[in-house]
Amino acid sequence: MPIDGWRIHRRIGMSGGLFARAVGREVGRELTPEETEAIQRRHGQIFRELLPERRPLPGGVELLAELRRRGITHGIATSCRRPEIDASLEALGVGEETVVSERGDVARAKPEPDLFLACQRALGVEADQCYVVGDAVWDLLAARRARMLSIGLLSGGYGADELLAAGAFRVYQDAAELHRSLDELGFD
Repeated sequence: MPIDGWRIHRRIGMSGGLFARAVGREVGRELTPEETEAIQRRHGQIFRELLPERRPLPGGVELLAELRRRGITHGIATSCRRPEIDASLEALGVGEETVVSERGDVARAKPEPDLFLACQRALGVEADQCYVVGDAVWDLLAARRARMLSIGLLSGGYGADELLAAGAFRVYQDAAELHRSLDELGFD
């Protein structure tokens, strides 16, 4: 389906089904369930081809290691599915001890709160004790719906003003800056 990238760029980060509906709107027709499934399968295939080796964002590995070292309860909630996320988790140094909620675990993905709520329940904490770190307005909208405080990162192509308008408590350049600023979030 021919479509200009700028027409769909701001929808990156939402669930695959919502994304496919948005693509259908842009091409002027509703997509069939078969087309939607084919798009999602093709996305996974292209993702693995373009990024056979995953490279963590600046500071990501160090931030997660610091959370583990300090005993700060944390998990990962992602709209991606296995096996696409496995290489990314490995690159981040995420092991079996880390709670990971992925798209296959829930009925609805972002901007619905299901992923964050599933992760929160698996961690055994209350929603108001959770911070959501995300780089798309869809992450922050889902966090708001889950009644969780959200932190924006500029790595997703959204500006600080967009992330703040979507509900971010704080916005950081990347995970490295967030790591240096944990005290701003109440972590000693």
